[in-house]
Amino acid sequence: MQLSANVSLQQVQQLRRPLPFKQTHRHTWIRYSARDMRVQATAAPAALTTELDAALAKPEKEALAELRQLREAGKLAGFGNARGVPKRIYTLEEMRLNKVEPTALLSPTDETINGIKSIAQGSALAGLTAAFYGLHLTLEQLGYTLVAVTFAYFADQVANGGGGQALALDSLARVLNRDYSNRVALHEAGHFLVAYLLGIPPKEYTLSAIDAWQRYRAFNVQAGTLFLDGEFQDEVASGRLSSSSLDKYSCIALAGVATEYLRFGTAEGGTGDVASLDQMLRGLQFTQKKADGEVRWAVLNAVALLRQHEAAHTALAAAMQRGESVGSCIQTLERLLNRDELLTLNADA
Repeated sequence: MQLSANVSLQQVQQLRRPLPFKQTHRHTWIRYSARDMRVQATAAPAALTTELDAALAKPEKEALAELRQLREAGKLAGFGNARGVPKRIYTLEEMRLNKVEPTALLSPTDETINGIKSIAQGSALAGLTAAFYGLHLTLEQLGYTLVAVTFAYFADQVANGGGGQALALDSLARVLNRDYSNRVALHEAGHFLVAYLLGIPPKEYTLSAIDAWQRYRAFNVQAGTLFLDGEFQDEVASGRLSSSSLDKYSCIALAGVATEYLRFGTAEGGTGDVASLDQMLRGLQFTQKKADGEVRWAVLNAVALLRQHEAAHTALAAAMQRGESVGSCIQTLERLLNRDELLTLNADA
């Protein structure tokens, strides 16, 4: 999460409830006509989406209060009601029994972007060679060209942290690799889903570097999700980070790499997610043993939630690729979350 978990949380249809009746008063029921049912089936989700988007547009404290009220009213069954794995120390053998190989999951390598970078470098070299012979450039002209290219590269590194290059590579990857966009969407949807289930609502998201630049003027960002995590940030600022808040942060930070591991067998994105969590645990002066325990539990918990709600996760990624609003994305989750894997309504988040 470039805007979220890659730095911090801040920067860091299987289940459809049938609607055959409507109640007018306690013991009188009126059967819907087929048309009434169609209208009701579309109007209710649309109304909730509008309500959610309106709430999320408000200041954070007000937005959180309204979302919690919606949960108490039974409209957001999944918000903060995840049924996770017990918190304890897990061994490597226990992780493998759960079909999780920690080394593969926690060591993401961005093979797609690295491959595109190699192609781009090779193409640039071929272009310079073709220009030299085709346009009959002199060695002096070729030298000036190389100096200009080198200067532009280092200027981007200094001024934008390599953001211009990242934007170009991300855009090229979407053209040259059909799976890349889907992988990014699933990665971000993993962060979104796990955060929502743990009671940290998403506020905004972006799935491409060009979108991040157009909307936020943010360079060096491939994708990201911005959360309403002010309470967590307040705890960090006060130096009194609760264990429950750290647990949520750990799970959300690792949800992206967990997603890629489950869906593709390896993780490409998420290097910053893992590094950010590692930095957090070091800042808290965790011993290596304690840090390993936190990470292993967080990985297993994120994996469990993603497995429990796979259908909702897939639909959420598709909704995000269509550019639907956060409220609409939440409505998609609420339609498809596996109710059997949620705590009872009104459970504490």
